[in-house]
Amino acid sequence: MTIQDLMDIQNRLQEKYRGIWEGDSPETAKHHLLYAVEEIGEVSSILKKRTPQAVVEDDQLRAHFCEEMADVFMYLTDVLLCCHVTAEEFEKAYREKADRNLKRDFPKEHSEYMKA
Repeated sequence: MTIQDLMDIQNRLQEKYRGIWEGDSPETAKHHLLYAVEEIGEVSSILKKRTPQAVVEDDQLRAHFCEEMADVFMYLTDVLLCCHVTAEEFEKAYREKADRNLKRDFPKEHSEYMKA
């Protein structure tokens, strides 16, 4: 699945529920971001209450975890749509950020925080 696929799916959902959901305008971007944060809280709750290892081992829990992660991605994709960010723009920014991170020396940069 590509970023464009995620955006296409969200566009279809937004169109289906136009007038029922809040919509995908710049004015609603912050609401979609807050919904994503709420969903991240649900994912965090799974990991906290059941542990990451349980997500690895329990198929039913794993399915629930994946569903909640899908919610996170859906709302984050809605934020991109609300701000009229294209898949190409986001992919470019993601790759550039990843490239910068691959060249960084995190242990050296954060040595003061990594001391016992």
